[in-house]
Amino acid sequence: MKSMSTSKKNEARPRIVAFGGGAGMFSLLSGLRLYTEDITAVVTVTDDGGSSGLLRKDLGIPPPGDVRNCLLALSDADPLLKEALNWRFPEGELLGHSLGNLLIAAATLIKGDFGVAVRELHRVLKVAGKVVPSSTRKVSLVAHHADGSSTAGEVRIVSSRRSIHTIELRPDPGRISAEAREAIASADLCVFGHGSLFTSVIPNLLVRGVVEAVRQCPAPRVYVANVMTQPGETDGFALSDHLAAIERHTHPGFVSAVVANTGAFPGPVLRRYREQGAAPVAVDREKCGGVPIHTGALAESGRLLHHNPRRLAAFLLDTFWRRTEHASSAEAGARS
Repeated sequence: MKSMSTSKKNEARPRIVAFGGGAGMFSLLSGLRLYTEDITAVVTVTDDGGSSGLLRKDLGIPPPGDVRNCLLALSDADPLLKEALNWRFPEGELLGHSLGNLLIAAATLIKGDFGVAVRELHRVLKVAGKVVPSSTRKVSLVAHHADGSSTAGEVRIVSSRRSIHTIELRPDPGRISAEAREAIASADLCVFGHGSLFTSVIPNLLVRGVVEAVRQCPAPRVYVANVMTQPGETDGFALSDHLAAIERHTHPGFVSAVVANTGAFPGPVLRRYREQGAAPVAVDREKCGGVPIHTGALAESGRLLHHNPRRLAAFLLDTFWRRTEHASSAEAGARS
């Protein structure tokens, strides 16, 4: 199914750069593509668990899983093909591997370069927009804790359930790609999250040149806060703690605005989360250093709580693009 109607394709479309990974990034991209095809997804590449971790270890390539999710979120390929690429083998030597991960791995070995393989797959999968790995090197996360100790590896970091002060990428992830730098320079909106703060969002900002490129871009820099805290990463975090963590890895004032959910949650769903050690992210405006916080009922609940992709995308565009676009048009009209 195409992402936009023919009439919408003739309208002005925002240029959006999204930073993240995991299920949160898939959700964000799925909503944004309903309104624009001018999307660049800058994707984290530090996963060392599951199928991605095995391919990373066995073949020496960056983990393909988060990239696969983003390609499929923006793909106009046949629905059966997209379903097949997300399908995981249930048994045998390929147990747990997704067909999409194997495709990216094969393309990487054929082309000899992870970034080139991902670019080639845009054509194969009819991707509307761009998916850019934040690094094409095989990098790992290292978390530094308040007591001075460190934990290496994304899976170990999350499973340790220890408070994280800062993270870094090892070895050197290299510099920002030309694709990402050009997309950021021309962006109407930069969006960070939603998703795992320390293992999906912040890692993209640790690649040399990313923070500087974002700082030089005049577009709004919007952090989409998670609906719930994440056990093993953000236990007990309020919104201000999320912002403080981002600033520790960037600079004060890096985030120019926040979008946060304030909708009500069903009791039974909340109880399930509390049993797992999670709780709603408290919106403590008074501790957020004056950063503008835009709130709305953006989440929906089934068995789990998550952002509604269409609702979140519409909220982002209404708040940070259409309003700006209309103001710019009015200003231009006043000068003419």
